[in-house]
Amino acid sequence: MSQLIKEVQAAEEEVLLGNLILYPTDTVWGIGCDAENAEAVRKIFKIKEREESKAMILLVADQEMLQHYIKDLPEGFEEMVRKQERPTTYVFPNPQNLPKEVLAEDGTVAIRMVTSEEFCHRLIRQVGRPIVSTSANISGEPSPKTFADVSDIIKERVDFVVNWRREDDMASRPSRIVKVEEDGSQSIIRD
Repeated sequence: MSQLIKEVQAAEEEVLLGNLILYPTDTVWGIGCDAENAEAVRKIFKIKEREESKAMILLVADQEMLQHYIKDLPEGFEEMVRKQERPTTYVFPNPQNLPKEVLAEDGTVAIRMVTSEEFCHRLIRQVGRPIVSTSANISGEPSPKTFADVSDIIKERVDFVVNWRREDDMASRPSRIVKVEEDGSQSIIRD
């Protein structure tokens, strides 16, 4: 069995137990959990020392998974995601089947479809539902661009640290964020 498969299985087990993981995403290193587990989401707010009014980003594996949570996707959405040049998070109105803990104060939800990072994509598929992805830092501190940038405090506070891509030294950046309005129009929030 490959090291990648072993790490995916170990992380999946932790997520399904309601535990928090520190893991590489398609952008920065993140703290994650089962997005449908409200108690686990609350633990993330606590360890990040973050206000619960701030929304979390959720990661999904494909459009089929996304449609379980967002009914009205813009026409051609999957093709648009596949053509994007960098990871992009979309803020959608009117989500369904999600706990309030992952929603913004205005009732929207931020979701990114992971297509380019093998570990993260496999993990989401194995878990079978979205995984929370929030930068692995104390609220207000800079997002870690590599594993080496993650503070020891965060490493100690999570339940499991994934042993994959720890040696990567190429700095990554957070995703672009695009807001999708009810009429399907879009505007860039963060580029």
